[in-house]
Amino acid sequence: MAEVFKIDDEVIDADGFVKLLKLTGRFESLVEDLIKEKLTSHAAVRQKLVVTEQDIQERADQLRRVRGLHRAADMNKYIDQLGIDLDDFEQFIKDTLYYEKMMDQVCNDDALQAYFNLNSPKFDSIEVSHILVDSEGKAKEIMSILDDEPEAFEELVTEYSLADTRDSGGRIGKVLRGSLLPEVEGKVFNAEPGQILGPFPSYGDSFFELFRIDAKDSATLDSETEEEVRRMVKDEWLAARAKEHRIEVL
Repeated sequence: MAEVFKIDDEVIDADGFVKLLKLTGRFESLVEDLIKEKLTSHAAVRQKLVVTEQDIQERADQLRRVRGLHRAADMNKYIDQLGIDLDDFEQFIKDTLYYEKMMDQVCNDDALQAYFNLNSPKFDSIEVSHILVDSEGKAKEIMSILDDEPEAFEELVTEYSLADTRDSGGRIGKVLRGSLLPEVEGKVFNAEPGQILGPFPSYGDSFFELFRIDAKDSATLDSETEEEVRRMVKDEWLAARAKEHRIEVL
């Protein structure tokens, strides 16, 4: 069994290393990431995307420069330390390039724009402020005050709120759909600017919140939204690819 690391007389081999990853909760996420990368490279091969010898050579040269492997002897020592050979190194580079080319195709500008056009309501946002307190009675009392004096919101934030936003007038800022609890989100996103809603249970009914709607913003495909669209397109594509294979974690 290959040794991974050693501390004094304690040797952690590959089997022990996997056990540590599982015990610390890191195994599942690492395996999931690697499965996604392999699914993507397999899809690239099936779609006959091309990785040329020049592509491989350029990426290999780039990796060697980054790792300071300027001589052939340095490279040989490096792969020996990893317990791999040049074929393994080349296959790793090839898989990486296939992954990048496939993702460039899946998440190209047209695909992102089409997904956004079809799902734009998902990316609507609001700007909200809140007051967080530790009892429903206190929340109702504050709401009663706000019914008569909505302009007192910031003052009541300073006096009563337990949230770390109290020093900024309770402002949470921009909130996308999916960021709030489902029972809160529908009401908040359907409210108009200036409205104050609540109280709503929060943090397992231990606290209660009031929300003020500061602004409503229709979705635009700006840089922030584009990153979220890219993530969703990628996740949906990977989920579809996973259904095409039998995947077993051994």
